[in-house]
Amino acid sequence: MTTPSQQLPLQPPKTVRKVIVEVVDARDLLPKDGQGSSSPYVIADFDGQKKRTSTKYRDLNPVWNEALEFTVSDPDNMDVEELEIEVFNDKKFGNGSGRKNHFLGRVKLYGSQFAKRGEEGLVYFPLEKKSVFSWIRGEIGLRIYYYDEIVEDQPPPEEPAPQPQQQPPQTEDAKPTPGLVVVEEGRVFEVPSAHMEYPIPHGVNGYSHGHGAVPCYPSPHVMVVEESQPDVVHIQDELPPPAEPTPMPVQPRMAPGLPVPEEHFAAPEVRKMQSSRGERVRVLKRPNGDYSPREIGGNKSQGENAASAGVGGAERIHPYDLVEPMQYLFVKIVKARRLAPNEAPYVKIRTSNHYLKSNPMVYRPGEPTDSPEWREVFALGHNKQESANATLEISVWDSPTENFLGGVCFDLSDVPVREPPDSPLAPQWYRLESGAVDQNSGSVSGDIQLAVWIGTQNDDAFPEARSSDAPSVAHSRSKVYQSPKLWYLRLTIIEAQDLQIAPNLPPLTVPEIRVKAQLGFQSVRSRRGNMNNHSMSVHWNEDLIFVAGEPLEDSLILLVEDRTNKDVFLLGHVMIPLISIEQRIDERRVASKWLGLEGGGGGGSGPYCGRIHLRLCLEGGYHVLDEAAHVCSDFRPTAKQLWKPAIGILELGILGARGLLPMKTKGGGKGSTDAYCVAKYGKKWVRTRTVTDSFDPRWNEQYTWQVYDPCTVLTVGVFDNWRMFGDVSEDKPDSRIGKIRIRISMLESNKVYTNSYPLLILTRMGLKKMGEIELAVRFACPSLLPDTCSAYGQPLLPRMHYLRPLGVAQQEALRGAATKMVAQWLARSEPPLGQEVVKYMLDADSHTWSMRKSKANWFRIVAVLAWAVGLAKWLDNIRRWKNPVTTVLVHVLYLVLVWYPDLVMPTGFLYVVLIGVWYYRFRPRIPAGMDIRLSQAETVDPDEIDEEFDTIPSSKPPEIIRARYDRLRILAGRVQTVLGDFATQGERVQALVSWRDPRATKLFIGVCLAITLILYVVPPKMVAVALGFYYLRHPMFRDPMPPASLNFFRRLPSLSDRLM
Repeated sequence: MTTPSQQLPLQPPKTVRKVIVEVVDARDLLPKDGQGSSSPYVIADFDGQKKRTSTKYRDLNPVWNEALEFTVSDPDNMDVEELEIEVFNDKKFGNGSGRKNHFLGRVKLYGSQFAKRGEEGLVYFPLEKKSVFSWIRGEIGLRIYYYDEIVEDQPPPEEPAPQPQQQPPQTEDAKPTPGLVVVEEGRVFEVPSAHMEYPIPHGVNGYSHGHGAVPCYPSPHVMVVEESQPDVVHIQDELPPPAEPTPMPVQPRMAPGLPVPEEHFAAPEVRKMQSSRGERVRVLKRPNGDYSPREIGGNKSQGENAASAGVGGAERIHPYDLVEPMQYLFVKIVKARRLAPNEAPYVKIRTSNHYLKSNPMVYRPGEPTDSPEWREVFALGHNKQESANATLEISVWDSPTENFLGGVCFDLSDVPVREPPDSPLAPQWYRLESGAVDQNSGSVSGDIQLAVWIGTQNDDAFPEARSSDAPSVAHSRSKVYQSPKLWYLRLTIIEAQDLQIAPNLPPLTVPEIRVKAQLGFQSVRSRRGNMNNHSMSVHWNEDLIFVAGEPLEDSLILLVEDRTNKDVFLLGHVMIPLISIEQRIDERRVASKWLGLEGGGGGGSGPYCGRIHLRLCLEGGYHVLDEAAHVCSDFRPTAKQLWKPAIGILELGILGARGLLPMKTKGGGKGSTDAYCVAKYGKKWVRTRTVTDSFDPRWNEQYTWQVYDPCTVLTVGVFDNWRMFGDVSEDKPDSRIGKIRIRISMLESNKVYTNSYPLLILTRMGLKKMGEIELAVRFACPSLLPDTCSAYGQPLLPRMHYLRPLGVAQQEALRGAATKMVAQWLARSEPPLGQEVVKYMLDADSHTWSMRKSKANWFRIVAVLAWAVGLAKWLDNIRRWKNPVTTVLVHVLYLVLVWYPDLVMPTGFLYVVLIGVWYYRFRPRIPAGMDIRLSQAETVDPDEIDEEFDTIPSSKPPEIIRARYDRLRILAGRVQTVLGDFATQGERVQALVSWRDPRATKLFIGVCLAITLILYVVPPKMVAVALGFYYLRHPMFRDPMPPASLNFFRRLPSLSDRLM
């Protein structure tokens, strides 16, 4: 038999999002009632809804504990909705003199700062001013969260004939009431109205609650349903007498007499925040979506970090205060003695969650086999709760025969805890014992030396320890690298004498003598030398510059070539070791040298082949650029004597990554990612350990750098490790996942920024988000240190860059050589940092042609000139009297400035100050990451992307190259037209007095003479007033046609008519 509930069609339920604002209390409010106190109340405005709390009479530290409920009209756009909390003093409780309620402060938040119910915390926000002249102090404590409701309109159920004797007294409300289901993570609150079964929607707002239907009953009106661990929904079946429910949005109230299941909510976290507005980011209103950085933790200053460490600072702050401490169980296996006969013993380490093996011991010929040494450290993830009753088993086995040689067992509850700066734990000897595995206890003998302790990732042994999730130790460890010390080598070729030039040259033919210089992979050829017929010497006086890296083991090779004929003829060569070249740190003159040439004539035609005059020096006063200048992380010169003291410390906490995409496939076609992170600042590179087979790796590693210039950039990149699985013979490059840059000057002093940045990468298919990286950054330095402030007035580059500057093209070529040298140097480390990683971090391909970058630079220019366009539009509106009041005020201001010209400069600078103060409200709260709109990565054309990834020379077919060339010609034609227009306007200005058009020049000179006479007679203030009022005259006095002066200028001649 079918029930009525089975006959009704199932309709998808509707969800309604509720936002609860709990106004808890306020502290240290300003007295504004005229009697030394205030009677505050709070008004909350969200999504067009206003709610008000009660008034607390004469209380500067009021406590409300009131909840205000708001309904979200559009949950998808809740992140950009603004919540405004305003505190006022109630005039009814004052001395009666106030005509309005006094303003006590406000707080503005966005929906992106709201937490889900159960995850909220009590946050104290400092009260902000409404205007510059407001006098505000104090803070307000708020607890803000949201939850989703499912509202279902249900028809009245079919019931049998009413039986009055069985009906409860309160049956006058016979109308069906809508069922209410409050969906949360881990629990469901339901207010049913009829006996129905509705499936809980799977994935409402990102959540999934169970897999079955939730039965609904006609009474009681309020029921609490909790979800159990195996996704089974248990419902209370007894039906107590119903009563009129009064549900509160903060906590569901139950009807009288209804048994309430016990609920365990997490204790809300009370945290002090320096500035809540640090989370209210204006960038949320930009339609960048998931491509914008977001804050994942409260940005705190150093003082607040110290305050949170303990009262009075009694508790020591953890040295890894930017990351989460991760507990590890460390096992250090040193050696063994008096072992039973064996061939290649190894050690097994086993816990309830981990299993590791050491490398087998390989004995040398003649070495005793009873005393092997391993000296290995293992790090196993440790959970104190799970390991309370667990044990650690360490056993020794023989590799070929798998014979058991003995073991040791430890109770993990007795393992000591070590925290740096404690000294390392001393290894101890433990007797090997037989176990159930060994049937013959006589084969077990000897001792093993080891140490076991519990520590964190800050432990000294952690970087070299073997982990249970790392198949290859060498390519998965965290390491710190140093870039090589690079020098500029300046070679000045002055002249060469006594060269063995071929005598059989045609008449009137001047030999073409050039010098080719080689240093490693760098090769530069000089220009053609000038030959002196009297002395038969060749002169160049040309500078050639190379990049040399320490250790200075290479040699500079000079080849003097005769390129007169088609075949190049070698006249001689000389080899100069770099270690013998003089170093200088300033512009002092270096003595030149004569060096003899060897090996002329292709095979050595004689003992003497001539000599060459050179001047060589290693320049220590330059900074060797290995990064692009606009994203450089260091500007110090090579010579250490010229370094200035550091101005601060940069601390970076690499927390982890979220939602990484699979980068490779393993057995069975399963996607996998083995991610590690690389950070570069200055000469120091850091690499985190590789977390294998995880899309949400957690590194929690912290590093520091010394900062010498605040106007530098920190670069952080994420890569997928391929080398840990590859063979030694094959060098498979690591795949890039994405990178971000953080400018140090954007960081406030001593403030922690904990943010999540999207990892974006541009592929041949377009823009792709690879995941997110979570970082914590702090720039620790005194805010107004004289060295910090004076750094903004110092030259960006060292002194030699301005005394003897390098050309742009030459500097770009040297940067490419420096990048290649750094990549080769770091590739020789262990574990190696791949050349593809180094070149990606250093932007080695930033100089390549890209239509996308050209568009981005053009729009950057337009954005820079936007202020001038805005000013012109504003002046045009003033001229057209769009707002008469503003135009009249401009007239008055203009009169004041004309009559008192000494106020012009102070007024201008005051206006700049006011603009800066006004824009202080819109300052960036989060260090910006990659901007897809600025990079023109959203709307990039596929063909332009393909062109950007094309090689040089191009590998595309001729028809594609021809189409791209035609497109480039069209773009160049537009640029050519714009340049021609600029040239035309400049030539017209020159034509005013150049007599190209005699009549126009006569008119111009006559007008200038008339203006001169007028200015001699009429006071300049009157002239300025007349010109200003004429410019601002009302539109009724204007002619819609262009003015005569503009018509005169447009008729002036230019040189465009002379172009062929």
